[in-house]
Amino acid sequence: MKILNPTQIQKVDLFTIENEPIASIDLMERAAKSCTKRILELYPDRDTPICIGVGPGNNGGDGLAIARLLYQEGYLIQVFVLALGGQQSQDFSTNYERLESLRMLDLIAVQEVENIPHLGAGTVFIDAFFGSGLNRPLNGLAAHVVEHINQMPVQRISIDIPSGLFADRHTTGPTIQADRTLSLQLPKLAFFMAENSSSVGLWEIIPIGLSNEAIENAPTQNFTIEESTIRSRFRKRHTYDHKGTFGHILLISGSYGKMGAALLAGEAVLRTGAGLLTIHIPECGYQIVQTHLPEAMVHVDPHRSVTTAPPCHGDYECIAMGPGIGTNDLTAQGLLQFLKNVKSPLVLDADALNLIAAHNWQNQIPAATVLTPHPKEFERLFGKADDGFARLELLREQAKKLHCYILLKGAHTAIALPDGTIYFNCTGNPGMATAGSGDVLTGILASLIGQGYPPADACLMGVYLHGLAGDLAASKWSQEAMIARDIIYQLGAAFNSFE
Repeated sequence: MKILNPTQIQKVDLFTIENEPIASIDLMERAAKSCTKRILELYPDRDTPICIGVGPGNNGGDGLAIARLLYQEGYLIQVFVLALGGQQSQDFSTNYERLESLRMLDLIAVQEVENIPHLGAGTVFIDAFFGSGLNRPLNGLAAHVVEHINQMPVQRISIDIPSGLFADRHTTGPTIQADRTLSLQLPKLAFFMAENSSSVGLWEIIPIGLSNEAIENAPTQNFTIEESTIRSRFRKRHTYDHKGTFGHILLISGSYGKMGAALLAGEAVLRTGAGLLTIHIPECGYQIVQTHLPEAMVHVDPHRSVTTAPPCHGDYECIAMGPGIGTNDLTAQGLLQFLKNVKSPLVLDADALNLIAAHNWQNQIPAATVLTPHPKEFERLFGKADDGFARLELLREQAKKLHCYILLKGAHTAIALPDGTIYFNCTGNPGMATAGSGDVLTGILASLIGQGYPPADACLMGVYLHGLAGDLAASKWSQEAMIARDIIYQLGAAFNSFE
C-alpha cells in the first residue's frame, strides 16, 4: 500500500471528484458513512455518550457528517465547534447547516476552553478538529482545547489523523493523544514514527472509494507491506524438488556464553525451508550445536572461544554472520578479511554490525548485503538523527550509498532498498522485544535468500513472516510469556496461512 503526502492525497481527492464523477460533499458523506460504520462496530451500545470536536476545514466537515449519522442511529451526541474566527470550507458549511436542522442535537461553539465541560469515563470523543493538511503547529485556542481534551478520561478517536500531528514531517506542537486513528484510504508516514505512537494509538485504514487510478499513478518511495504482496512472491514447492533446490546456508554465529544465538538463528534457517545448513562456531560450541540441532552441519573455528577465521569461500547460496559472535579483537580481524573476500550473498546482524561501526568499515560492506540493525546499532553505524523522519531519510540515503538492503528493526520495521524505496512492516507485536528475536530474523532472511528469492523479496517476506509468526506466538503464549523460540515454532503456521 502506498504512503502519500498531503499534497498527493489532495490531488487524489480532486481526481476522484472530477473523474468518478462525484461532488465533493458526496465524497465527504461517503467517508463519513465509512467512519460511522466502524464507530458503530467499536461502540454498539447506543447509550454510549459521544462528543465530536470539529474545526473549520474539511476534517471538521467529516466530523459534522459523522455526528449527524450517529445521531440518526440513536446516539446522544454533543458537537464542539472551534470558534477560530476564520473562513470555513464550503463542505463544512453545508454539513453544519444539515446538522443545525436537527434541533435536538447539541451544538456548542467553543470560544474558550471553559466552553467544553468535563467529560467523564465512558465518553467517546471523536477528534475532527484538523486533518492531514495542517501545515503549522497548533497554538492559541486550538492548542489549549487539544491539551484540555487530552487530560480527560475519555476514549479518543481521531478521524484521518490526530489533530496537530503533521502527516509527513516532525511535529513540535501539541497533538490529540488518540486511542485509535481512523485513517482515510491510506496510512500517513507519521504513523510509522516511534515518537508519534502516543498520538496515533492503534490505527486502521478506512476505505472511502478514492480513485485507484490516481493512487496508482502517484509517485512515492514509501509503502507498507501487504499480505497480498507476500502471497504474490511466495513460491510453492514441486514434487521433484530436493534439498539442493533450497540452498546451502552458512551461518557464522556464537561465541563462549552466546551459543544460544547460533541455535536460534540456525533453527530459523531450517524452519524457513533451507535445504542445508552449516554453522561455523568456535570449538566450545561443537557439542552444543551437534546435540541440540542435529539437522545442521558444523564447521569449527581454530579458536576455542571466539570466531577468528570465518570461511569466505564455499558453495553457499547465502552466508549470515553476526549473532552472538562478540566483539573480540581477533573476531574483528577475521571479519575484515571475510568482508574483503566473501563472494556469496550476505546477511550481517548484531556484533558483525557493531564491529563494522567500531572500526568504521562501512565501505567494506559488499554491495547487495542485507543489514539488520536495531535503532542503537543503526546509530552506531550511521550516526544520530534528530527525529524519526530524519532517521528515515538517513536510512534511505545509506541504503542508496552502500547499494545495500537495510532493515531498521522496530515496531514497524523499515526496509530500505538500494534504490531508496522504503517498505514498512505491519505484522509483529511488543512480545517480540525479547532476547534472540533478531537472531531468528537473521536466520529467516538467510534461508529465503539461500532458496533463491531476490534480496528485496526475501527482505519483505522475511520481516513479514517473522512478525506474523510473532503474532501467532503471542496469541498462543501471550506477549509477556513468549520467547524467541516460540517465533520459530510458529513459522509453520505462518507459511500455512499462504496455502
